[in-house]
Amino acid sequence: MTSMSDERRTQGPKEPRPFTLAIVGRPNVGKSSLFNRIAGRRIAIVHDTPGVTRDRRTADVVFDGMELRLIDTAGFEDAAPESLSGRMTGQTLAAIVDADALLFVIDARAGVTAGDEIIAAALHRSGKPVILAANKCEGRLIEPAALADVFALGFGEPLKISAEHALGMDQLAAALEPLAPKVAVAEEEDEDTFEVEDTPDDAESEEPAFDYRTKPLRLALVGRPNVGKSSLFNQLLGEDRSITGPEAGLTRDSIAAPWRIPNDDQKSDREVLLHDTAGLRKKARVAGEVLEEMSVGSTLEAIRFADCVIVMIDATQPFEKQDLAIADLIAREGRAIVFAVNKWDLKENKNGAISELREKLDRLLPQVAGAALVAISARTGEGLNRLPDAIMAADRAWNSRAPTAAVNRFLESALSRHAPPAIKGRRVRIRYMTQTKARPPTFTLFGNQLDALPEDYQRYLVNGLRENFDLKGTPVRLVMRNTKNPYDKKK
Repeated sequence: MTSMSDERRTQGPKEPRPFTLAIVGRPNVGKSSLFNRIAGRRIAIVHDTPGVTRDRRTADVVFDGMELRLIDTAGFEDAAPESLSGRMTGQTLAAIVDADALLFVIDARAGVTAGDEIIAAALHRSGKPVILAANKCEGRLIEPAALADVFALGFGEPLKISAEHALGMDQLAAALEPLAPKVAVAEEEDEDTFEVEDTPDDAESEEPAFDYRTKPLRLALVGRPNVGKSSLFNQLLGEDRSITGPEAGLTRDSIAAPWRIPNDDQKSDREVLLHDTAGLRKKARVAGEVLEEMSVGSTLEAIRFADCVIVMIDATQPFEKQDLAIADLIAREGRAIVFAVNKWDLKENKNGAISELREKLDRLLPQVAGAALVAISARTGEGLNRLPDAIMAADRAWNSRAPTAAVNRFLESALSRHAPPAIKGRRVRIRYMTQTKARPPTFTLFGNQLDALPEDYQRYLVNGLRENFDLKGTPVRLVMRNTKNPYDKKK
């Protein structure tokens, strides 16, 4: 049986990539700050705590007219391979292999250390071009004694920069230009966000159709700490892209990587931008912990950026309170949703377990009733072949549009089966309904006294819309529009 990883490896030739520059150095020398500075925006989490960056983070940027693929790396340390530091160093070594050139960052305040010498030896062995940069040079010069040590690294005179204060960026650009020649930059288009296709809430006309499949699907892996998000991320990509291990909270910053889903309906596969995120803990446990708050903020940003979210559930502890809170958050954000029940290989009694979980999901999370529930094992690859179909179905539902005529035929049938209740002796009158948005599907009801329409009747309509228009795996929203009463003399 072909695994998901094997399928990823057997796809066609890779597209040409931009010139790749990996930023390497000891922990806490300012690599992530420099990464953000070159990118021109805050992407990576920056904190004074050493070792914040643990996984490779990439970003395609234009720096002084040069198209670059930047790689931010973890601190390079001499440690046992099985230790956390060793696994972080393994990620850095992989980045060195992928890079076309290396930006070696040292701390000008600390001077050259034994750790810098170890890194320098590894960079020399790589045989790739190296640019040496002494960071944190704001308002100071490197002492003459330190300069001698810097030259001993074998990379010549360092660039004196300050990532925090944007000093020395012109010199860095000049050093990069012979390696990555400038290219013509196309005129920038408006940033594509998930609201682009939406129309205003009060719009009464349907938005024009568009082929959402022509754009990459933005997919985030979200869940409690230690449910296997990074393991699934690695399995889908077919490489050890994120650090994994028994320790909870290994992932601190959201990282993204391209992935593809085979598409039988189109000539080419569906492009996906896959995000691995930090685990979401309860607010009370995160409050006051600045680094954890930043990690949570990074995860929330990934959710808002996503089109679809895979909620990872631990099969040995399914649907705990935090799982429900996470799913509710995603529903309120209006994202398509798929539930992946991980660690299925550890489940002792599997007979009827999926049916029980399905019943529990629909009962505890009616706002996403019918969402796909896939049992998987990110460790063994079990069940991963069922994930792509679930993702694509949720994405279709999230982007779906229903004709107004079909919506009103449904409404007429729903009203005939169960009429709206009377409010203070006056019956709520629903005149018609239309879908005014997709992403997520949003339907507008027009009538009288709709503000008083009970929630249970609204759920009745939403459940009917889900069933009739195959809207499983996505939140469905109702907007009320009271029509003007011509006999109302109030102004």
